[in-house]
Amino acid sequence: MRDKIIKKVEEVSPLMIEKIKEIISINSIESEAIKEAPFGKGIKEALLKALEISQELGFESVNMDSYLGYARYGKGSEYVCAIGHLDVVPVGDGWRHPPFSAYEEDGFIYSRGILDNKGPIFACLFGLYALKELGIKLSKEVRIIFGCDEESGFEDLKYYLKHELPPIYGFTPDCKYPVIYAERGRAVIKVSSTLDKLGEFFEFINQYFINAKNNGENLGIDINDKEFGETVMRNYQLKMEEGLAVFRASISYPASISIDKIINQCNIKAKTLKVELESHFKPVKFKKDCFLVETLQKCYEEVTGLDGTPVTTTGGTYAKIMPNIVPFGPSFPGQKGIGHNPNEWMSIEDIITNAKIYALSLYELAK
Repeated sequence: MRDKIIKKVEEVSPLMIEKIKEIISINSIESEAIKEAPFGKGIKEALLKALEISQELGFESVNMDSYLGYARYGKGSEYVCAIGHLDVVPVGDGWRHPPFSAYEEDGFIYSRGILDNKGPIFACLFGLYALKELGIKLSKEVRIIFGCDEESGFEDLKYYLKHELPPIYGFTPDCKYPVIYAERGRAVIKVSSTLDKLGEFFEFINQYFINAKNNGENLGIDINDKEFGETVMRNYQLKMEEGLAVFRASISYPASISIDKIINQCNIKAKTLKVELESHFKPVKFKKDCFLVETLQKCYEEVTGLDGTPVTTTGGTYAKIMPNIVPFGPSFPGQKGIGHNPNEWMSIEDIITNAKIYALSLYELAK
């Protein structure tokens, strides 16, 4: 069956590349919410196009009030899924070609969203299409979920989970290979001060953030975990808000320290300044030998011949709030710093390899 699935993916690949070029040509940067488009006109256009293509491929599709949507195959009381997203980050400067041109050169496609994350979620869709075209009957329903707010706050997935049960197994093609068995916790802390305490305020942020190591050493939160690595503080922001001086910092932390300890340490050092936890996602961790992780590892190794030993990530994905899913692809070892930069790219060969991995993975999880 493995050989049949891989061969069928190769057969449908020209159509897959054609449809990926269609979806990445849509500017789906978040914009002002309008009626029936909670994340703006462009993202809704991309969602409708993704669902239209899904229907053209013979899938039933569901639009959940334009918060997100999904294509489905098969029936069952339980389902497995791949969940990616159609929204993209702003384009920025430095592009050699228009950022939504779907420009192809020397076997590479360049456009905002080709890697993060339209290309990979369409690789999942066409991986499932290969299974459908082979007439494979699965014991569980499979959903390809098209998110619309991954870059800006996960409001799409929060809406989904208010109306739908989570999958029993799944993955998000929005990180790297091999399979990710654990994600760090992520938090944003906010420190604010009235104008009469500006001296104390600036002394605090200089001593513990700006002029300090970004591992939180001065705060006493410099945990170095053998699985996750070291605490990292970044994305510092300083501004005035409603008459207050406000400083924000993002903290990526390993599972061996709690957010309560982090906030407590900040409060100890901040003394009379106000410290708040503005947003927070707990660490995610699966056992390396659980069915989900082992299955994805096996599929990755079978298709690529590479070592698929599970790894951790400093990033944050839908796995933060969607139960029972892990990050899985699309970037291969050595591919870094592509997704949010100018000239975002993905090779056609890698797209096809991803589709093979995802087809086999969905088959193994749902058969």
